[in-house]
Amino acid sequence: MVANSPGNSDCIIDSNVLVTMRDGVTLATDIYRPRSMSGPLPVLLERTPYDKCGISRTDISLARSEPLTRIELATFFACQGYVVVVQDCRGRYGSDGVFTKYINEAEDGFDTMAWLIDQPWCDGRIGTMGFSYGAHAQCAQACLNPPGLACMFMDSGGFASAFHGGIRRGGAFELKQATWAYRHALRSPATAQDPERLAGLQARDIVEWFQDMPWYPGHSPLSAAPEYEDYLFQLWREGCFTDYWRRAGLYAEGFYDTFADVPTAIVGSWYDPYVLTSITNFNALSRTKQSPIHLLMGPWTHGGRSRTYAGDVDFGDRSTLDKNIAADYNQLRLDWFNRWLKGDTNQPDLPPEDPVRYFQMGGGDGHKNTAGRLNHGGIWRSASSFPPADTVVHCWYLQPAGQLGAEVPASTGDMVYDYDPNDPVPTIGGALTSGEPIMDGGAYDQRDRPGLFRYTGKNTGQSLANRPDVLSFVSPVLSEDLIVTGAVAVQLWVGSDCPDTDFTVKLIDVYPPSDDFPDGFAMNITDGIFRMRYRQGWDQEAFMQAGEIYPVTIEPFATSNLFRAGHQLRLDISSSNYPHFDRNPNTGEPEGNSQYTRVARNRIYLGGEHASRLLLPVSPALSHEVRPT
Repeated sequence: MVANSPGNSDCIIDSNVLVTMRDGVTLATDIYRPRSMSGPLPVLLERTPYDKCGISRTDISLARSEPLTRIELATFFACQGYVVVVQDCRGRYGSDGVFTKYINEAEDGFDTMAWLIDQPWCDGRIGTMGFSYGAHAQCAQACLNPPGLACMFMDSGGFASAFHGGIRRGGAFELKQATWAYRHALRSPATAQDPERLAGLQARDIVEWFQDMPWYPGHSPLSAAPEYEDYLFQLWREGCFTDYWRRAGLYAEGFYDTFADVPTAIVGSWYDPYVLTSITNFNALSRTKQSPIHLLMGPWTHGGRSRTYAGDVDFGDRSTLDKNIAADYNQLRLDWFNRWLKGDTNQPDLPPEDPVRYFQMGGGDGHKNTAGRLNHGGIWRSASSFPPADTVVHCWYLQPAGQLGAEVPASTGDMVYDYDPNDPVPTIGGALTSGEPIMDGGAYDQRDRPGLFRYTGKNTGQSLANRPDVLSFVSPVLSEDLIVTGAVAVQLWVGSDCPDTDFTVKLIDVYPPSDDFPDGFAMNITDGIFRMRYRQGWDQEAFMQAGEIYPVTIEPFATSNLFRAGHQLRLDISSSNYPHFDRNPNTGEPEGNSQYTRVARNRIYLGGEHASRLLLPVSPALSHEVRPT
């Protein structure tokens, strides 16, 4: 069908054009062409599982709080002199076939671009764009070096390795996959056509389900949508790093040799689950490709680039993409595509001075703003690499009295706590998305308070540091500013009386008490987890023996934060962060198939040859500050 785009007669839409894939499946595709075009033009391609005619949820700006539809977004770019192509992924909305999350995007994207370059309105140059799943789809197809691909704009996604960050992490399973699957099972075409299935899904109270673990097939909030339930348990039970994870779409690291060598913009944020993916892809592509590769890291949650806050912490007016990096998100993308598809050298690169631009959090006055959020502040910086080349690793050793110090403890010993899977440490913010209505990403005071966390129902108001299953190690009050920029690591010596357990870490910026925050404010910066059965390698299981001491390195996501003089560093260690990650039952049962739980007595060893320590990448205050545009 050909029609004028809504409200704009300058654009023509060819709706639901069926593009045939190599296996005969047809994908519904909308094509937006400027009415005034007199010859072939560059093409912009977005492939989405979220409805090619639906709302593009994060396409907002400071000036426009209502998100654009994909029709409006495509019309905008078409009116700038592009043919815009938006396609429903396999098995979604207008497209045929069966949707299996992430798995078909490499081949389907390749076949779509092979079709595009044969169209008379395509000049042979294709730029790809897309946020989250749209970024995963771009990365997947780029692994196969598709024909016509000339540049990419990947925002908040594009798996470097989904096993190591995005679906699993440190061996644990990210339960955002469950909340994502439940929400999209409700919206799926199969549900829309089946009233009984819809009623079955709507009858589930997913909050209650998270208090009714363990799940198993037929006993989960997804049992009324078996294809989504199958997907969930497939990922949950693939605990080892097998060939399942080493495929295009889930593992770009295995395809960097064939990955398209084209200008690529990578956008991420510190409170997003794709921090590791963004930085890994940037560093690898910068090393192996000739084309310009750029990295932009903000202080946002997933897609929150036009907000000044993440959770209960505000980073100030300078933290948004709008007016600081570009006029707005659309202008940033348009400048990128004009530069690399039209050869417009007057358009700025991203960023103009260096290939890396990142937001260094911190430096605010710590007061409560009118919205009730902590004013943490921050500034934009640029660098030629990430982490910046002048970064130096500083060691902080865990002390028996619960301190962080620069020296190895004089005496050896251990600290013990009991981890009960039926009373896990609650998730309060962090680098996560798609967790609603169970959990939210961002920065929060690490205190179990009413209305914040919707799993435990306890809301005691206590600091997580006061839980008996949390060991907190706190530095002296800082006498000068400390800038941490890069990947954090925690090297522990541990033991347990169970065959398997998890160890979790959380780096926290501790504000002193103030009139606005009488108890201070313990702001989560980054966190990590490690499942002990994988300590000898991600592709094998090795269970622990009681009384043995094991080394383990936990790798929280990279970050950038200024810990101000007068603040303290805090490192919290425990064995759960639920429901961000699945609970380890401590029994050694197969992943995603446990029936029982055990209370684990876990130990952290300190001093001597078993000196556990925190490694922080510290950068001087001399790296380039970037002023607003």
